[in-house]
Amino acid sequence: MQSPGNDRRPGRAHLRRLLLLARPELGRLALGTLFLAIGSGISLLLPQAIRKIIDDALGPGNAVNSVQAIDDAALWLALLIVVQAAAIALRFVLFATAGERVVARLRSQLFEHLLRQEVAFFDDHRTGELTNRLASDTTVLQSAVSLNVSLALRFVASVIGGVAFLFYTSPRLTLLMLAVVPVVALGSVAYGRRVRRLSRSVQDALARASEVAEEALSGIRTVRAFAGEKREVDRYAGRVTESFELARKRIRASGSFMGVVMFAGYSAAALVLWYGGHLVVAGRLTLGGLTSFLVYTIVVAFALGGLSDLWADFMKATGAVERIFELLDRQPAMADTGGVQPASVQGGLELQRVRFSYPTRRDVPVLKGIDLSVRPGEVIALVGPSGAGKSTISSLLLRLYDPDEGRILLDGRDLRDLSPIWLRRQIGIVAQEPLLFATSVADNIRYGRETASDAEVEAAARAANAHDFIQRFPEGYRTLVGERGVQLSGGQKQRVAIARAMLKDPRLLVLDEATSALDAESEHLVKEALEALMKGRTTLIIAHRLSTVMGADRVLVMDGGTIVQSGAHAALIAQDGLYRRLVERQFVSAELRTTA
Repeated sequence: MQSPGNDRRPGRAHLRRLLLLARPELGRLALGTLFLAIGSGISLLLPQAIRKIIDDALGPGNAVNSVQAIDDAALWLALLIVVQAAAIALRFVLFATAGERVVARLRSQLFEHLLRQEVAFFDDHRTGELTNRLASDTTVLQSAVSLNVSLALRFVASVIGGVAFLFYTSPRLTLLMLAVVPVVALGSVAYGRRVRRLSRSVQDALARASEVAEEALSGIRTVRAFAGEKREVDRYAGRVTESFELARKRIRASGSFMGVVMFAGYSAAALVLWYGGHLVVAGRLTLGGLTSFLVYTIVVAFALGGLSDLWADFMKATGAVERIFELLDRQPAMADTGGVQPASVQGGLELQRVRFSYPTRRDVPVLKGIDLSVRPGEVIALVGPSGAGKSTISSLLLRLYDPDEGRILLDGRDLRDLSPIWLRRQIGIVAQEPLLFATSVADNIRYGRETASDAEVEAAARAANAHDFIQRFPEGYRTLVGERGVQLSGGQKQRVAIARAMLKDPRLLVLDEATSALDAESEHLVKEALEALMKGRTTLIIAHRLSTVMGADRVLVMDGGTIVQSGAHAALIAQDGLYRRLVERQFVSAELRTTA
């Protein structure tokens, strides 16, 4: 069980880290603090002006002189109010701007850090959870480090200054009023710890709700096809109800604490009125002094009440900060910087006794001692049943994962010795379902090389047989493709992906089932584009279709994580092995479709 001391340390550590993030805003914060001091100082002088007006109005002396003194005090009071209003406005702007900058910087750091994590991290964390931390957690933090910091400093200044003026006005009344402070302080500590725990639980529950929403919305076509709307609504409602129940516990805790604080505050005010009235009657305190004391009491009570609310907000933010810094503190298992960057690439590949299991399924071996040598410029086809490990090899070539055992060499160099970013720039990939971003056609093609000119983008599109259909769009290359390219057909998306790979001009090419989901006409156009793309490049083709495999220099047949056959298409067809059975099965399926 964690001790109270240990419970406080993480919050303090996170606070220090937030302050470090705020260091670039020190100038703005210092100026804001100056205006805070001016505004708070004036607010503490106002009750003194009220005391003087009342005592001058009710005290003995010449009526004309009393009226003049009242007018002078009122004029100074009006001037002080104008200056205070300007100071409060400037304090608000400076602190709010500084807070927004800090949160914007934190969001950027968090997003950059997420993108640096190894792919296995994303296998183990759902997209909805991560986007929730970027959006919801940083939003909770946003108010805490902007307006709330400003308000907290203002309230603290009001409490300290107010108590000082209370002692100056009447030490006896002040001691009586401060009798409630220990109760409020102890309650704040206990309340803060509970709210922090509940706030973290609420944020975790909201993340789980976001995961459900992200899955349902991104897969809306599947949801609609299976009439699963009600099921998804129920799933989401269940997650939202879970977060609501936790939030309700937090609200009850907040309500109980606020009730205690208000009771203590009003009880203190009632005691002050009772005892202060006795002091006025006894002549030990003027009526103006009692009035100013009551105003200071209200100022201090209001500030303490505000601090109690802010304490709840800070505890909520602490729960969010813990989640954010957990991610920021995580070091990627696979470094994305450093490594050798050779001056040139021939394209020779070698896999030596490669064994691999996915990090989330260590007990399921995917590759079991693969040995493979590929000459520069050679076209290799990998075929086999689903789950044989074909696509896993392409993931290892891109260094999305590292082998558990064995080595993968590029031109004689271990991939682990090379710069990961440099390596991925040498490899082009065209997948069965290419991911297009919700930008224009041109921007998606230019993703292969962001410095490419419009002419180079168009040349890549022409080479990929994509220019003609792009030109038929009303906006041409500026046409938005929609989320994941939903505005384009399967063949159009493939050709845009091929154009993107062509613009990248890689030395190695991976075609992962690039034509398996296309109709005959689209396949013909895509095949022409792929043939142009493959020229002079070391190419790894992962495919089932015979038409895609026949042109390969060598066909490797995989089954159960091993290579069971290797050779040219004609030689493998002549053998009584898995390859021939796969081909025969494909012919039977084609004949059945034709008959139907």
